[in-house]
Amino acid sequence: MAQRNIFLSLTNNEDDYQLALAESASTAARAHGFHLEIQFSENDAVLQVQQILAALMSKECHYDAIISEPVGTGMEQAARLAVKNGVAWGILNHYTEYVSALRRSDSKAVIFEVTNDHYEIGRIQGKQAAALMPQGGLALYLEGPATGGAARQRTEGMMAAKPRNVEMKTLKGDWTQSGMRRTFSNWLSLSTSRKLGVSAIISQDDGMAIGAREAIESTLSGAEREHWLRLPFTGCDGLPDGGQALVQRGLLAATIVVSPNSGLAIELLAKALRGEQIPERSVGAAASFPSIEKLAEQYRRLLAH
Repeated sequence: MAQRNIFLSLTNNEDDYQLALAESASTAARAHGFHLEIQFSENDAVLQVQQILAALMSKECHYDAIISEPVGTGMEQAARLAVKNGVAWGILNHYTEYVSALRRSDSKAVIFEVTNDHYEIGRIQGKQAAALMPQGGLALYLEGPATGGAARQRTEGMMAAKPRNVEMKTLKGDWTQSGMRRTFSNWLSLSTSRKLGVSAIISQDDGMAIGAREAIESTLSGAEREHWLRLPFTGCDGLPDGGQALVQRGLLAATIVVSPNSGLAIELLAKALRGEQIPERSVGAAASFPSIEKLAEQYRRLLAH
């Protein structure tokens, strides 16, 4: 049997989680003898669609499957073109409305989603906020882009789980450390921002949390700088050498461990290409690091001093 060619489209090559997706997929592809090509789309939805369409129409290489984490929408037209040409289609970390319909309309089509429970991730962040702010207060919430649904679902979960005495002010980011560093620096340049009385910085991404810290370090000085850097920061993704290490170093108070799911997508694809049935949607688990109970105890002790 000829070697299977897989095309993986990821959002950017700066975010630790995207790089972990690339590594996880590469490991799984090697295990199954697949040839894997990875392209990053620089957080540009138009470029991503162009890259995927070029892969679908390539005369140099026939791709048996395309797996992507969308920058913007779920790319339904590209998915339909893939299915029409007998190319398997997998979506990462993005809820779509067309996968079910395509699976019903073409029983032979290989099309599936592998995602994380973003609403539950948001609920965990709400519980972390409660642990860090037992007396309530204002938290600055660093939110990812609205496209794709992950950021929105995390926000909905967080708002549902946070205590009523914790208020949130949202600052939009692009999932990258450098992007949030610029955004946060601009926000800090407003004197009104620095007078809000922020008690914690809750971020939907570890890299964005560190970008905010870097902005504080480069923008503020003296006692004001030290005050902001002493605030508890939280993030999400929680890779062993990323968010978990940042917690252990004291740069983050907490993160949420979300395992890279591209390897699972490759495993499911391998089964489907062998003719086995695979689920329409697979959802990964998430967990607070440290646990909510441990985090609450740590901050109770800190406040006591």
